Amino acid sequence: MAILSKPIAVPEWKSPASIWLAWPNQSETWPGTNPAGRPRIESVRDDYVALINQISKSTFVELIVDPTHESVARDRLRDCPGVRIHVIEHNDVWIRDFGPSFVRDDVNGKLNAISWRYNAWGGKYPPWENDDRLAEYMADHADVICVQSDLCLEGGAIEIDGRGRMITTPSCLITETRNPGWTKARIAREFHSRLGVEEIVWMDGGGLIGDDTDGHVDQLARFINPEVVVVATADEHDDNHGQLRQNQLQLELWGGQTMPRIDVHALRIPPPRFIDDQRVPESYCNFVRLGLDRIMMPTFDAETDEPARRTLERLSGCTVETFDCRNLVWGLGSLHCCTREQPLA
Repeated sequence: MAILSKPIAVPEWKSPASIWLAWPNQSETWPGTNPAGRPRIESVRDDYVALINQISKSTFVELIVDPTHESVARDRLRDCPGVRIHVIEHNDVWIRDFGPSFVRDDVNGKLNAISWRYNAWGGKYPPWENDDRLAEYMADHADVICVQSDLCLEGGAIEIDGRGRMITTPSCLITETRNPGWTKARIAREFHSRLGVEEIVWMDGGGLIGDDTDGHVDQLARFINPEVVVVATADEHDDNHGQLRQNQLQLELWGGQTMPRIDVHALRIPPPRFIDDQRVPESYCNFVRLGLDRIMMPTFDAETDEPARRTLERLSGCTVETFDCRNLVWGLGSLHCCTREQPLA
């Protein structure tokens, strides 16, 4: 297994060459019908067309489409010039989790990709073999070397600052369904050798109710830049309050001790919302960066939407656009989950 001489993980706020998505092809991800009787996956496909059009205003879109949906996708996107379609078999849409991590070799400056093992969140949703192969395909398209890791890791489970610091949750890594026999120390060594990570915060307060990932950090805490982190919090009457408050306190303690120091800012989640009697995991932390000056933030038709947008805009200095994710989140993910940025070479 090749190991880069000195890898540095590329942070998400660097200007991307493109954004990757995968076309929705599994009705099981969005089961049932909406109140009007329409299959929910059709509403999600409408949203994908709108999402791709919105992203492509500034950033080129690379779209993976299963062969069974090629004609529909091409027809729906015929008026969108900023998208390239890749016809290849895939299982689901959550490309954040099965796409590669990109790193830059600090010695020669070259971009490389890391392909982690992927098994659909600990074997929850078979089949996943087609998605497990896509990281290598994406790296090949980007014309970069792809290094294979033995670690089972979803991209939404880690958050990096591009300077050797990482936030993650042990519940998504130290599990028998993902990495049997792996210790925290062994995982840390793998992150060091693959991503150049020197410091890890193992945030262990807990994840959102309704989140089937076992607590992905991209729903809980995100770097705005190397010195600013936003963390999901909840109203004290919300059943999420206790675990989110513990996460916040842990990050605030670490933020005051690490160097350079990190300011931690609360990003309150929306009030509880249920679909078919199941609470959906809604969080404004699941935004996607589209470069140095552009952020797209999920909204949920809640009174917390606009305060969250203003907070992100104030902290980032970016233009913060919104995208209605009430349909998308029924698949238990949002904007960050369904996108993967490819950095400039």
